[in-house]
Amino acid sequence: MPGVNNISSNYTDFKSVARTLTVVENDLPGADKLLKNLRFTKNTPIIGITGPPGAGKSTLVNMLIEQLISKGNKIAVLAIDPTSPFNFGSLLGDRIRMSKHFNSPNVFIRSLATRGSLGGLSAKTIEMADVLRAAGFDYVLIETVGVGQSEIEIAGLADITFVVLVPESGDEIQNIKSGLMEIADAFIINKADRDDADLFANNLKKIIHQNPGEEIPVFKTVATTGTGISEIADFILSAKDIKNTRKEFLLAEKAYKIIQQKRMAGVDKKKLQQGIAAALGNSEFNLYSFIDKNYNSEI
Repeated sequence: MPGVNNISSNYTDFKSVARTLTVVENDLPGADKLLKNLRFTKNTPIIGITGPPGAGKSTLVNMLIEQLISKGNKIAVLAIDPTSPFNFGSLLGDRIRMSKHFNSPNVFIRSLATRGSLGGLSAKTIEMADVLRAAGFDYVLIETVGVGQSEIEIAGLADITFVVLVPESGDEIQNIKSGLMEIADAFIINKADRDDADLFANNLKKIIHQNPGEEIPVFKTVATTGTGISEIADFILSAKDIKNTRKEFLLAEKAYKIIQQKRMAGVDKKKLQQGIAAALGNSEFNLYSFIDKNYNSEI
């Protein structure tokens, strides 16, 4: 297992970083000690990019990487893919779209399955992001699956959160108000060459202006051609030293996720399923009684 000091001082050793992430992701021996000894020698912002499936997030991240490394930055990417709730397998397709950066000495890319976390973010995401921060990258980009609660949960991890939408979301714009308005530091309307993109952007800005406080930027992009990506990169670069007013909230959310994982460590999900299957033979089966009888000590 690679040492923490080695990771902190030499982020260009991608094999060492990858091995450390594997130790943490799989809770191998030494993972807890490694995490407790992480040292953060530089301010590395975590950039969260979320939004619905099909919004072009992976293509956008791919183009954003190009912009950031062109300015001399070292970039790490965690691409979170949805996990099947039945076999816990993951397509890990995001990595394919970023394949042109695989051999870049300035870009480290790691795919991560959600492992059944309905919100799309697990405690492992938090821990692996911290490993990358300790490794000394200039920016850590995290692309979420964009389903369930992941749009909200990313606020508990990212210093800057981008919400990616497409013009076709126009009919649902009222439905995204409450949650996303609270966590978005900026909106990106991707595929802005499509019909009604300008109308959608104007409607979104009107909703933003209804809320008091700091104005949230709205960027229009066409990720497949790189249009508008430089403006997003400039926003990220200019925001690097801005004080995060949500730091206490962010840390509390991270701590909650990690505590939740530790307390649930003794619960074997496959064994749980088997136990429920057996208990269902009783016509008077009660889920809450079953949980209290079999798992009260764990939770």
